[in-house]
Amino acid sequence: MLTIGYIGNGKSTNRYHLPFSLNRDYLKVKTIYARNLDKKEWERVPDVLYTDDITTLMNDEEIGLIVVCTHTESHYHFAKMALDHGKHVLVEKPFMLTKDEAVSIFQYANEKNLVIQCYQNRRYDSDFLTTKKVIQSGKLGDLLEVEMNYDYYRPHTPNATDHFSKYNSFLYGHGVHTIDQALSYFGKPESIHYDVRQLLGSGRMNDYFDLDFYYSSLKVSIKSSFFRLKGRPSFVVYGKKGVFMKETEDRQEEHLKLFYHPKDHDNFGVDSPDHYGILTYLDDDGHYHEEKVVSEKGDYARVYDDIYQAIVHGKEKVVKDEETIAVMEILENGIEGCS
Repeated sequence: MLTIGYIGNGKSTNRYHLPFSLNRDYLKVKTIYARNLDKKEWERVPDVLYTDDITTLMNDEEIGLIVVCTHTESHYHFAKMALDHGKHVLVEKPFMLTKDEAVSIFQYANEKNLVIQCYQNRRYDSDFLTTKKVIQSGKLGDLLEVEMNYDYYRPHTPNATDHFSKYNSFLYGHGVHTIDQALSYFGKPESIHYDVRQLLGSGRMNDYFDLDFYYSSLKVSIKSSFFRLKGRPSFVVYGKKGVFMKETEDRQEEHLKLFYHPKDHDNFGVDSPDHYGILTYLDDDGHYHEEKVVSEKGDYARVYDDIYQAIVHGKEKVVKDEETIAVMEILENGIEGCS
């Protein structure tokens, strides 16, 4: 049994963590810390201690893992505090403010022989897992180009924001998902072209990005906008023998927003046939095929499976330190030109 304490009691903890950590019998959620316990936005979990005293969390010898679900500006502070108290740490993304902070905290954890990892749950998105399955089938042949899109139509958000914030930018908050997916599967690119914009003008919110990752024989494009009334396909993969297109995104977030949780519903996050991607390819005999691909099942709880194995059984971390550092470097470089 691995006992968990959370720092933060907002949307991150309640929507993207608790539905999954409470769905594993080898995990025990014991304590949740928040500075303001008077907020009534989320129902309290039965048998969990809620406290506004951080020392209650840190000094509890039963708690082995601290999960940091606060604003990015405080990630380093709370992660170091937890390491100082002998706790392993899981940190929401973006992991830290800068590459230097990421390098520093990984070194500090290694010195203390403790595990610290970024919560890269989007590695377990259904659309990403399905796309990997199609690539690995070999039916597309040698890969030429991959498009990864994560679009919104939320013009009210940038319109209501009258200043630029580097660490709360669209690139930091949302590019971190798809950038990590690309690095986890394709590795670090040889070069990157950045197109990061403030569509409403300088001094306003970063609301658009288009990154091209160049490999020796492959280009991976990562795009997102707040102004897409009709979103682009989630994934499009072109190979020498075919193409795979997945129009819709993973449905876990959709279900979480409806409080449709994995503990109570076996079909949580599961695609229906109208969400399946389309694979079109020529086989070795030159025959044309077009078929639906049944989606893989996404499951954000697999991040907890991974870190449990690393902490309790000494397995290698699935989300590697160098991958998280590379993500931070790309975020920093990408946002550099905005102001």
